[in-house]
Amino acid sequence: MEKYVSYKQSGVNIDANEEMIQKIWPAVSGTYSPRVIESEGGFAGMFRLDYDEKLFKKNYKNPVLVSGTDGVGSKVQLAALMKKYDTVGIDLVAMSINDMLVVGAEPLFFLDYIGIHKLEPQVIAELVKSVADGCKQADCSLIGGETAEMPDTYAEGDFDLAGFGVGVVERDKIINGKQVQNGDVILGLASSGLHSNGYALVRQICLKQLNLKMTDTIDELDGDMLGNVLLEPTRIYARSITKLLNKYKVKRVVHGMAHITGGGIIENLPRVFPQTCNAVIKKKNWPKHKIFSFLQTKGPVEEDEMYRVFNMGIGFILIVAEDFADSIAMKLKKYGEKVYKIGRITPGTGKVVLK
Repeated sequence: MEKYVSYKQSGVNIDANEEMIQKIWPAVSGTYSPRVIESEGGFAGMFRLDYDEKLFKKNYKNPVLVSGTDGVGSKVQLAALMKKYDTVGIDLVAMSINDMLVVGAEPLFFLDYIGIHKLEPQVIAELVKSVADGCKQADCSLIGGETAEMPDTYAEGDFDLAGFGVGVVERDKIINGKQVQNGDVILGLASSGLHSNGYALVRQICLKQLNLKMTDTIDELDGDMLGNVLLEPTRIYARSITKLLNKYKVKRVVHGMAHITGGGIIENLPRVFPQTCNAVIKKKNWPKHKIFSFLQTKGPVEEDEMYRVFNMGIGFILIVAEDFADSIAMKLKKYGEKVYKIGRITPGTGKVVLK
C-alpha cells in the first residue's frame, strides 16, 4: 500500500493557520476606519483615498502617497527569549509610521509579515494584537498581512517581523528641510527607552558579557526586570505630530523633522537640514533613561558611540521657527509629549555638534 506524505508532516499546519485567522480577526478589524473596504480572508487589503461622503474629515486636493517599510531587528530575539509577544508589534508599526511622519504625512494603513518556526495560533494572535495596538496608537488601519510557517528557516522558538506603512500628505505641505535656517530651534520629544535600535550591542553587553537573564531585576534600573526595560515598546508620535501640523495649515512653522533611529541624533538629524547649517545640540538639556547609563557603564561604551548607536532619550526631533518654538512646545506637551529645547541651527557644514 502506497504511503502518502502530508504538508503537516513537513512541518506546516494548515489547520493551525485557519485557527490563527479566527483569533486575529477581532484585533485586525478593530483598527478599521470608514475608509477600509472590508474583505475578511481576501487576498489584498482595500482602502479608499478619495471620497464624497460628509462623514469623512477631509478630502485631499493634491495627495502624495508616502510609504515606508522596516522591521524590529534583533529585539525579536529578546521577545522570543522571554516569550513576551505583546509589545514588539507596536515597535513594528512605530518604525515605519514614525519615519513617514517626518515629511508631514498622515498615516493611512499598515500591513505586517510574520515569519516563524512553528505556527502557534495563540502566539500569532498576541503578535498581531500588538501590531493592531500600534496601529490604533498611530490612527491607521491594519488592512492585511502574512504569516509564514518555515520550520527549516527559523530555529525552534524564533520568529521575525516586517511591516509596511502608507500615508498621505498634500503636495504643498511636504516637509523636506529646505526651509530650515539659522536661528531655528530644535525641539526633542522624549523616547520611551531604547526603542528598536542598537539591540546587537544591548545583547552583547547584557546577555553575553554580564550573563544576565531577561527575568533578572536590576538595581540600576530602579529594581525593574531587565526584560521589561528592554522590551519597552517604541513610542509612536503620529497622533501628536498630526494634530500639531493641522494647527498650522497656512504658516509653515515646522521646517524639518527627524525620527531618531539607528545612527542616533548624529546620523539622523543631518538628513533634514541644509549642508550650510549645523545643529548644535546640548546634551544636558534633557534627562537620559537609566538604561543608557547602565549600558554605557557596564559595556563600557564610549559616549560618542552611545550617541551614534542609541536615541539617548530623544525619539523624534522637530526643527521649528524661533518665534513659534514656545507655542509649538506647549501644544506638544498638551498632546502628551515630553518636550525639550535641545539645540539650535547655526551656520555650518551639515553636521551635528554635541556639547
